[in-house]
Amino acid sequence: MFDNKIILISGGTGSFGTKMLHSLIKSKVKEIRIFSRDEKKQEDLRRSIKDKRVNYIIGDVRDYKSTLSCTEKVDYVFQAAALKQVPTCEFFPLEAYKTNVLGTSNIIDASLANKVKKIVILSTDKAVYPINAMGISKAMMEKVAISKAREIFSKKINCSICITRYGNVMFSRGSLIPFLIKKIHMNEELTLTDPSMTRFMMSLEDSVNLVKEAFKYGKNGDIYVQKSPAASIKNISLALLKLFKKKNKIKIIGARHGEKKHESLCTSEEMSMAYGKDNFYRIPADLRSINYDTHQKKNNIISSKGAYSSDNTKQLNVSEIIKLLKKEI
Repeated sequence: MFDNKIILISGGTGSFGTKMLHSLIKSKVKEIRIFSRDEKKQEDLRRSIKDKRVNYIIGDVRDYKSTLSCTEKVDYVFQAAALKQVPTCEFFPLEAYKTNVLGTSNIIDASLANKVKKIVILSTDKAVYPINAMGISKAMMEKVAISKAREIFSKKINCSICITRYGNVMFSRGSLIPFLIKKIHMNEELTLTDPSMTRFMMSLEDSVNLVKEAFKYGKNGDIYVQKSPAASIKNISLALLKLFKKKNKIKIIGARHGEKKHESLCTSEEMSMAYGKDNFYRIPADLRSINYDTHQKKNNIISSKGAYSSDNTKQLNVSEIIKLLKKEI
Protein backbone atom coordinates (compact mmCIF):
# COMPACT_ATOMS: atom_id res chain seq x y z
CA MET A 1 0.00 0.00 0.00
CA PHE A 2 3.04 2.29 0.21
CA ASP A 3 4.66 1.30 -3.09
CA ASN A 4 6.01 4.29 -5.02
CA LYS A 5 4.45 6.74 -2.53
CA ILE A 6 5.89 9.77 -0.75
CA ILE A 7 5.25 9.68 3.00
CA LEU A 8 5.77 12.35 5.65
CA ILE A 9 6.24 11.54 9.33
CA SER A 10 6.00 14.68 11.45
CA GLY A 11 7.72 14.24 14.78
CA GLY A 12 9.59 11.55 12.90
CA THR A 13 12.56 11.28 15.28
CA GLY A 14 10.38 10.17 18.22
CA SER A 15 9.81 6.59 19.34
CA PHE A 16 6.88 5.99 17.00
CA GLY A 17 8.47 7.81 14.06
CA THR A 18 11.66 5.77 14.31
CA LYS A 19 9.76 2.49 14.54
CA MET A 20 7.51 3.47 11.64
CA LEU A 21 10.54 4.47 9.57
CA HIS A 22 12.15 1.06 10.10
CA SER A 23 8.90 -0.54 8.93
CA LEU A 24 8.49 1.69 5.87
CA ILE A 25 12.02 1.19 4.50
CA LYS A 26 11.22 -2.51 4.10
CA SER A 27 8.55 -1.55 1.56
CA LYS A 28 8.92 -0.16 -1.98
CA VAL A 29 8.14 3.36 -0.79
CA LYS A 30 9.45 6.12 -3.05
CA GLU A 31 10.41 8.64 -0.34
CA ILE A 32 10.08 9.05 3.43
CA ARG A 33 10.32 12.55 4.86
CA ILE A 34 11.27 12.92 8.53
CA PHE A 35 10.02 16.29 9.74
CA SER A 36 11.06 17.54 13.19
CA ARG A 37 12.84 20.40 14.94
CA ASP A 38 15.64 18.43 16.67
CA GLU A 39 18.74 18.37 14.47
CA LYS A 40 20.67 16.10 16.87
CA LYS A 41 18.02 13.38 16.76
CA GLN A 42 17.85 13.71 12.98
CA GLU A 43 21.62 13.33 12.72
CA ASP A 44 21.56 10.24 14.95
CA LEU A 45 18.79 8.71 12.86
CA ARG A 46 20.59 9.59 9.61
CA ARG A 47 23.74 7.83 10.81
CA SER A 48 21.82 4.72 11.91
CA ILE A 49 19.73 4.34 8.75
CA LYS A 50 21.58 4.38 5.44
CA ASP A 51 18.81 4.72 2.90
CA LYS A 52 18.70 7.30 0.10
CA ARG A 53 14.88 7.31 0.15
CA VAL A 54 14.86 8.96 3.60
CA ASN A 55 15.01 12.75 3.64
CA TYR A 56 15.34 14.83 6.81
CA ILE A 57 13.63 18.20 7.12
CA ILE A 58 14.19 20.62 9.99
CA GLY A 59 11.02 22.50 10.83
CA ASP A 60 8.27 23.02 13.38
CA VAL A 61 4.59 22.09 13.10
CA ARG A 62 3.85 25.44 14.79
CA ASP A 63 5.06 27.20 11.64
CA TYR A 64 2.51 26.86 8.82
CA LYS A 65 5.02 27.76 6.11
CA SER A 66 7.34 24.91 7.07
CA THR A 67 4.41 22.43 7.13
CA LEU A 68 3.31 23.70 3.71
CA SER A 69 6.79 23.17 2.32
CA CYS A 70 7.34 19.68 3.71
CA THR A 71 3.96 18.36 2.48
CA GLU A 72 4.54 19.26 -1.19
CA LYS A 73 3.93 16.22 -3.45
CA VAL A 74 3.31 14.02 -0.37
CA ASP A 75 0.79 11.16 -0.67
CA TYR A 76 0.32 10.24 2.99
CA VAL A 77 1.03 11.95 6.32
CA PHE A 78 1.55 10.43 9.76
CA GLN A 79 1.24 13.25 12.30
CA ALA A 80 3.15 12.23 15.44
CA ALA A 81 4.65 15.58 16.49
CA ALA A 82 3.52 16.40 20.04
CA LEU A 83 4.35 17.54 23.53
CA LYS A 84 3.38 14.48 25.56
CA GLN A 85 4.97 14.69 29.01
CA VAL A 86 2.09 15.23 31.46
CA PRO A 87 3.97 17.32 34.10
CA THR A 88 5.71 19.44 31.44
CA CYS A 89 2.42 20.25 29.73
CA GLU A 90 0.84 20.96 33.12
CA PHE A 91 3.44 23.64 33.82
CA PHE A 92 3.46 24.98 30.24
CA PRO A 93 -0.10 24.47 28.95
CA LEU A 94 0.13 27.14 26.24
CA GLU A 95 3.12 25.34 24.74
CA ALA A 96 1.10 22.11 24.69
CA TYR A 97 -1.72 23.96 22.94
CA LYS A 98 0.62 25.48 20.33
CA THR A 99 2.20 22.15 19.39
CA ASN A 100 -0.63 19.67 19.87
CA VAL A 101 -3.57 21.77 18.63
CA LEU A 102 -2.23 24.51 16.35
CA GLY A 103 0.60 22.31 15.07
CA THR A 104 -1.80 19.54 14.06
CA SER A 105 -4.13 22.10 12.47
CA ASN A 106 -1.18 23.40 10.43
CA ILE A 107 -0.27 19.90 9.27
CA ILE A 108 -3.87 19.21 8.19
CA ASP A 109 -4.31 22.54 6.39
CA ALA A 110 -0.95 22.21 4.62
CA SER A 111 -1.79 18.63 3.62
CA LEU A 112 -5.13 19.69 2.17
CA ALA A 113 -3.48 22.56 0.29
CA ASN A 114 -1.01 20.06 -1.22
CA LYS A 115 -3.69 17.44 -2.00
CA VAL A 116 -2.42 14.78 0.41
CA LYS A 117 -4.66 11.70 0.13
CA LYS A 118 -4.66 10.45 3.73
CA ILE A 119 -3.63 11.79 7.14
CA VAL A 120 -3.30 9.62 10.26
CA ILE A 121 -3.02 11.56 13.51
CA LEU A 122 -1.66 10.06 16.74
CA SER A 123 -3.58 10.76 19.93
CA THR A 124 -3.62 9.32 23.45
CA ASP A 125 -5.85 7.79 26.09
CA LYS A 126 -5.32 11.00 28.07
CA ALA A 127 -7.60 12.76 25.57
CA VAL A 128 -10.52 10.73 26.99
CA TYR A 129 -12.10 12.37 30.04
CA PRO A 130 -9.05 14.69 30.20
CA ILE A 131 -7.98 16.26 33.50
CA ASN A 132 -4.50 17.47 32.57
CA ALA A 133 -3.21 20.01 30.05
CA MET A 134 -1.67 17.34 27.84
CA GLY A 135 -4.92 15.40 27.66
CA ILE A 136 -7.00 18.54 27.14
CA SER A 137 -4.73 19.68 24.28
CA LYS A 138 -4.94 16.25 22.67
CA ALA A 139 -8.73 16.20 23.11
CA MET A 140 -8.96 19.58 21.39
CA MET A 141 -6.59 18.31 18.70
CA GLU A 142 -9.02 15.45 18.04
CA LYS A 143 -11.93 17.90 17.82
CA VAL A 144 -10.00 20.01 15.30
CA ALA A 145 -9.23 16.90 13.23
CA ILE A 146 -12.87 15.75 13.26
CA SER A 147 -13.96 19.26 12.30
CA LYS A 148 -11.56 19.16 9.33
CA ALA A 149 -12.90 15.69 8.44
CA ARG A 150 -16.42 17.14 8.44
CA GLU A 151 -15.23 19.90 6.10
CA ILE A 152 -13.63 17.31 3.80
CA PHE A 153 -16.92 15.40 3.75
CA SER A 154 -19.10 18.44 3.01
CA LYS A 155 -16.79 19.78 0.30
CA LYS A 156 -16.15 16.33 -1.22
CA ILE A 157 -12.37 16.77 -0.97
CA ASN A 158 -10.33 13.72 -2.00
CA CYS A 159 -8.65 13.17 1.36
CA SER A 160 -9.42 11.41 4.63
CA ILE A 161 -8.33 12.01 8.21
CA CYS A 162 -8.10 9.24 10.79
CA ILE A 163 -7.09 9.34 14.45
CA THR A 164 -5.40 6.63 16.50
CA ARG A 165 -5.44 6.60 20.29
CA TYR A 166 -2.69 4.96 22.30
CA GLY A 167 -2.38 3.67 25.79
CA ASN A 168 1.02 3.44 27.46
CA VAL A 169 3.58 2.52 24.77
CA MET A 170 5.94 0.49 26.92
CA PHE A 171 9.38 1.53 25.73
CA SER A 172 8.62 4.95 24.29
CA ARG A 173 11.07 7.67 25.24
CA GLY A 174 10.30 9.29 28.61
CA SER A 175 7.72 6.69 29.67
CA LEU A 176 7.52 4.68 32.90
CA ILE A 177 9.34 1.47 31.96
CA PRO A 178 12.59 3.04 30.63
CA PHE A 179 12.54 5.30 33.71
CA LEU A 180 12.32 2.30 36.07
CA ILE A 181 14.89 0.27 34.14
CA LYS A 182 17.43 3.10 34.47
CA LYS A 183 16.88 3.25 38.22
CA ILE A 184 17.18 -0.54 38.51
CA HIS A 185 20.54 -0.56 36.70
CA MET A 186 21.79 2.33 38.88
CA ASN A 187 20.68 0.47 42.03
CA GLU A 188 18.43 3.37 43.04
CA GLU A 189 15.09 3.05 44.78
CA LEU A 190 12.12 2.92 42.46
CA THR A 191 9.82 5.90 42.92
CA LEU A 192 6.18 5.05 42.24
CA THR A 193 3.35 7.55 42.35
CA ASP A 194 0.41 5.30 43.32
CA PRO A 195 0.99 1.53 43.16
CA SER A 196 -2.66 0.87 42.30
CA MET A 197 -2.60 3.12 39.22
CA THR A 198 -3.33 1.14 36.06
CA ARG A 199 -2.13 1.81 32.54
CA PHE A 200 -2.85 0.20 29.16
CA MET A 201 0.11 -1.78 27.84
CA MET A 202 1.17 -1.50 24.19
CA SER A 203 4.42 -2.27 22.41
CA LEU A 204 6.00 0.02 19.82
CA GLU A 205 5.14 -2.64 17.24
CA ASP A 206 1.50 -2.39 18.37
CA SER A 207 1.60 1.37 17.82
CA VAL A 208 2.79 0.92 14.23
CA ASN A 209 0.21 -1.80 13.56
CA LEU A 210 -2.57 0.42 14.91
CA VAL A 211 -1.59 3.23 12.54
CA LYS A 212 -1.40 0.79 9.62
CA GLU A 213 -4.86 -0.55 10.51
CA ALA A 214 -6.31 2.97 10.55
CA PHE A 215 -4.47 3.83 7.34
CA LYS A 216 -5.68 0.74 5.50
CA TYR A 217 -9.28 0.51 6.70
CA GLY A 218 -10.12 3.85 8.30
CA LYS A 219 -12.78 6.10 6.82
CA ASN A 220 -12.75 9.87 7.02
CA GLY A 221 -13.17 10.98 10.65
CA ASP A 222 -12.65 7.54 12.21
CA ILE A 223 -10.92 7.05 15.55
CA TYR A 224 -9.08 3.74 15.94
CA VAL A 225 -8.27 2.15 19.30
CA GLN A 226 -6.42 -1.08 20.00
CA LYS A 227 -7.95 -3.51 22.48
CA SER A 228 -5.16 -3.69 25.03
CA PRO A 229 -4.49 -5.28 28.42
CA ALA A 230 -3.50 -3.16 31.40
CA ALA A 231 -1.35 -3.47 34.49
CA SER A 232 -0.84 -1.67 37.78
CA ILE A 233 2.40 0.26 38.08
CA LYS A 234 3.20 -1.81 41.17
CA ASN A 235 3.07 -5.03 39.14
CA ILE A 236 5.09 -3.40 36.37
CA SER A 237 7.86 -2.52 38.83
CA LEU A 238 7.77 -6.00 40.43
CA ALA A 239 7.97 -7.61 36.98
CA LEU A 240 11.02 -5.51 36.07
CA LEU A 241 12.77 -6.33 39.34
CA LYS A 242 12.12 -10.02 38.81
CA LEU A 243 13.21 -9.83 35.16
CA PHE A 244 16.55 -8.19 36.04
CA LYS A 245 16.94 -10.21 39.26
CA LYS A 246 17.25 -7.08 41.39
CA LYS A 247 15.95 -6.07 44.82
CA ASN A 248 15.74 -2.27 44.61
CA LYS A 249 13.58 -0.68 47.25
CA ILE A 250 10.28 0.89 46.23
CA LYS A 251 9.25 4.34 47.45
CA ILE A 252 5.73 5.73 47.08
CA ILE A 253 5.81 9.46 46.28
CA GLY A 254 2.17 10.22 45.41
CA ALA A 255 0.57 11.29 42.14
CA ARG A 256 2.33 13.92 40.04
CA HIS A 257 0.65 17.00 38.61
CA GLY A 258 -2.30 16.07 36.39
CA GLU A 259 -2.09 12.28 36.78
CA LYS A 260 -5.16 10.03 36.73
CA LYS A 261 -5.50 6.78 38.62
CA HIS A 262 -6.89 4.98 35.56
CA GLU A 263 -6.93 5.89 31.87
CA SER A 264 -9.68 5.41 29.27
CA LEU A 265 -9.37 4.72 25.55
CA CYS A 266 -13.07 5.21 24.73
CA THR A 267 -15.83 7.13 26.49
CA SER A 268 -19.12 5.39 27.26
CA GLU A 269 -20.73 7.54 24.55
CA GLU A 270 -18.13 6.39 22.00
CA MET A 271 -18.52 2.75 23.02
CA SER A 272 -22.25 2.99 22.22
CA MET A 273 -21.35 3.56 18.54
CA ALA A 274 -18.00 1.75 18.27
CA TYR A 275 -17.47 -1.19 15.96
CA GLY A 276 -15.33 -4.02 17.30
CA LYS A 277 -13.02 -5.66 14.78
CA ASP A 278 -10.47 -8.28 15.81
CA ASN A 279 -8.07 -6.40 18.09
CA PHE A 280 -9.46 -2.92 17.40
CA TYR A 281 -12.37 -0.58 17.96
CA ARG A 282 -13.41 1.80 15.20
CA ILE A 283 -15.33 4.88 16.31
CA PRO A 284 -16.98 6.58 13.32
CA ALA A 285 -17.30 10.36 13.24
CA ASP A 286 -20.60 12.21 13.26
CA LEU A 287 -20.22 14.09 9.99
CA ARG A 288 -23.66 15.73 10.00
CA SER A 289 -23.89 19.48 9.62
CA ILE A 290 -24.88 21.77 12.47
CA ASN A 291 -28.43 22.07 11.08
CA TYR A 292 -29.85 19.03 12.89
CA ASP A 293 -33.43 19.65 11.79
CA THR A 294 -32.49 18.97 8.15
CA HIS A 295 -31.33 15.40 8.85
CA GLN A 296 -33.66 12.54 8.08
CA LYS A 297 -32.08 9.97 10.39
CA LYS A 298 -32.67 10.00 14.13
CA ASN A 299 -29.80 11.09 16.34
CA ASN A 300 -27.62 8.34 17.75
CA ILE A 301 -29.14 6.88 20.88
CA ILE A 302 -26.55 6.79 23.64
CA SER A 303 -26.53 3.43 25.40
CA SER A 304 -25.55 2.72 28.97
CA LYS A 305 -22.45 0.79 27.92
CA GLY A 306 -19.50 1.88 30.04
CA ALA A 307 -16.20 3.43 29.05
CA TYR A 308 -13.27 1.29 27.92
CA SER A 309 -10.77 1.91 30.71
CA SER A 310 -7.53 0.53 32.09
CA ASP A 311 -9.34 -0.72 35.20
CA ASN A 312 -12.02 -2.73 33.32
CA THR A 313 -9.89 -4.38 30.64
CA LYS A 314 -7.80 -7.54 31.17
CA GLN A 315 -5.35 -7.01 34.04
CA LEU A 316 -1.90 -8.54 33.60
CA ASN A 317 -0.21 -10.23 36.56
CA VAL A 318 3.54 -10.10 37.15
CA SER A 319 4.27 -13.24 35.11
CA GLU A 320 2.23 -11.97 32.17
CA ILE A 321 3.99 -8.60 32.28
CA ILE A 322 7.40 -10.32 32.25
CA LYS A 323 6.35 -12.34 29.20
CA LEU A 324 5.28 -9.12 27.46
CA LEU A 325 8.48 -7.27 28.40
CA LYS A 326 10.72 -10.07 27.11
CA LYS A 327 9.36 -9.44 23.61
CA GLU A 328 10.71 -5.88 23.75
CA ILE A 329 13.98 -6.16 25.67
